[in-house]
Amino acid sequence: MSSEFAVVVRDLVKTFGDVRALDGIDLTVGTGQVVGLLGPNGAGKTTTVRILSTLLAPTSGSVQVAGFDVVRQPDHVRRAIGLTGQYSAVDEYLTGAENLRMFGGLYHLDAGYVKRRSAELLDWFDLSEAADRPARTYSGGMRRRLDLASSLIASPSILFLDEPTTGLDPRSRLGLWQVIKDLVAAGTTVLLTTQYLEEADQLAQDIVVIDQGKVIAHGTSEQLKDQIGGDRIEVRVTSIDQIAQAVAALAPLSSGEPIVEEDRVFTPVRSGSTVLMEAIRSLDANGVGVEDLVLRRPTLDDVFMSLTGHAAETEPQPVATGRRGRKK
Repeated sequence: MSSEFAVVVRDLVKTFGDVRALDGIDLTVGTGQVVGLLGPNGAGKTTTVRILSTLLAPTSGSVQVAGFDVVRQPDHVRRAIGLTGQYSAVDEYLTGAENLRMFGGLYHLDAGYVKRRSAELLDWFDLSEAADRPARTYSGGMRRRLDLASSLIASPSILFLDEPTTGLDPRSRLGLWQVIKDLVAAGTTVLLTTQYLEEADQLAQDIVVIDQGKVIAHGTSEQLKDQIGGDRIEVRVTSIDQIAQAVAALAPLSSGEPIVEEDRVFTPVRSGSTVLMEAIRSLDANGVGVEDLVLRRPTLDDVFMSLTGHAAETEPQPVATGRRGRKK
C-alpha cells in the first residue's frame, strides 16, 4: 500500500445475524490528515472504528491500516494505532501518572521510556500539576485529556477518536480541539467520529457521511455545503402578512425554491458580495418591512439534514470499546 494513505477500506461489510451494520463501505484516510466520519446513531461509525482497530472482525471486504491487513496482520496494526473511545478508560483510583504507567506496562514498553513519555504527555496536556492526584478528582475535561494521553503513550502514527468530546463543556471541547490540531501538526493521522458537526467543520480536511451502513457523501466541508445550493438569504419580516411580498421581492435573486416558516423566508441565491444589497433594495421597493436579514453559507447541519432527512444525533449511544496501541 502507498504511504500516501494511512487507512484504505474497500467494500467493507459487517453483519450481526440478519442485521447488515456496514453495507459496502469505501474509505481512505490520507497520511497526516484528519478525516471526519459523520452519521446518525446506528449508522455504523463505531462499528467501522472497531474493525479498523482490530477489535471486531469484518464479515467481508478489504481493510488496511498503516499498510497492514487488519485480519491477517492485527499485531502490526495494533503497533501503529491508538484508540480513544466514547467513554473514558482511565482508572479513577490511580493518579494521572500511574494511569500512564499502567498503559505503558500493558503495551510492554521499556520502563525508562514510559517515565520520559509520561512526563512529556502530562506536560503537553497541562496535567503536570495534577499528575499525583487520583483521576477521580479530575474534572471531565481533565479526564478526557488523560484518556487521550494514555492512547498516545506508545507514540502511534494513527489515532482513532470515537466521539472524543462527548459530555465535555464548551471550554474543554475547544481545548481538546487544539490538542488534536497539535497532534496533526506533529504528523499524526486522525480518524474522528463525532456527533458535533461544528467539530468536523473545524478539524477535518475530509468528511465522510454514512447512513444505514453506506457512504452517502464524501468531500471537504465546503464541497459538501456546495451540494445543497450555496449561499442563502434569510429574511424575517415585521408582519407575517408580508410573506408573499417578500417571496416575490426575492424571486429575481433566487437560485431555487424558497422555504417559508411563519414570518421567515429562506431563499437560495447565487453567490456574490452584491446579492445582499440587491435583496435590501428589492425588499424596500416592494414595501416589505424587514426585522432581520442575513446572508449565510449552509452549515454542516444543513448538509446533514439534506442528506439524511434528519438532524444529527444529540446523545451518543453507549458502545463497548477497547484500546490498542503500538509497542516500542
